Amino acid sequence: MTDHVHDLQSVREATDRLLTAVAKLDNAALAEESHLPGWTRGHVLAHLARNADALVNVFAGRPMYASAEARDSDIERDAPRPLEVQLADVRETHADFLAQTEQDQDWSRTVELRNGVTDLAANVPFRRLVEVELHHVDLNIGYELSDLPDEFTAREITFLADRWSGRPEVPPVTLAVYGDAVRQPGDPVWHTGGTEGTPVTVTGPADELLGWLAGRGLRGAHLGAEGGPLPELPPL
Repeated sequence: MTDHVHDLQSVREATDRLLTAVAKLDNAALAEESHLPGWTRGHVLAHLARNADALVNVFAGRPMYASAEARDSDIERDAPRPLEVQLADVRETHADFLAQTEQDQDWSRTVELRNGVTDLAANVPFRRLVEVELHHVDLNIGYELSDLPDEFTAREITFLADRWSGRPEVPPVTLAVYGDAVRQPGDPVWHTGGTEGTPVTVTGPADELLGWLAGRGLRGAHLGAEGGPLPELPPL
């Protein structure tokens, strides 16, 4: 069962790590490319701030974003802002998000996210944690997939494996972590993909499995694949 209190503490810690790292940059660095195609570091920070606002809307029962166009235009509007403004915005919207979660509410209720996606309110803090951790990596400032907390990496692999489950364009895939190039007893295993096609077993370090599932880092370039080639995944 999801522990939203634990996840909210993880959000606090992850946000502190991100803010501390970003504070070492300057305005010129914010205008440089992130790991996300077409986005500068300023775009990534603007998105993080606007996402916090959007999750406040979710808890309040409002649409997450007014529209897809409004979401995109808000990010474009806020991306060029100077470092001091970006930091203040991420910090303040993070505080607003936490304040919203501290209100009395039914954590077992279903809430609506983007594009008709629904989830339990108790899962929203982990969704915010995903935004903060993966976009910290996306900033391209030295925080890598291998730096992510082990617990987060395992949970995000589980989340993304579930996301790709049942997709007909993805063959049946077994994901297995190995250490030092040899699988150990008790190493975790996940299953994803559809039911058609030749089953494939994909093995490698947890951070590289996550990179493949999330379309980040080496995107599976160093993973092992048994039974067939490494499958291509749809974009997130």
